[in-house]
Amino acid sequence: MPDRLKQDISIGGNLRRLRDASGLSQEKVAARLQVMGFSVSREMISQMELGHYSIRISILLAMKEIYNVSSFDEFFSGLSLEEQETL
Repeated sequence: MPDRLKQDISIGGNLRRLRDASGLSQEKVAARLQVMGFSVSREMISQMELGHYSIRISILLAMKEIYNVSSFDEFFSGLSLEEQETL
């Protein structure tokens, strides 16, 4: 069985903040991702926001478009390497 990559720093809080700022529910985000060709459920969005699900780069790219953010910096805002040491 292949080893799974574990998140060392969660961006889940920022994902939720960006989703809320966009006025979208988890269901709507999942539906938009599905239209874009991704097999993502509302439960998966929830797990991403909780930091329990590793996010694929392709989904992060799609979320950047869905949330209409100008820079990937918004996904990583407020995070630091010190957080990595406490996980």
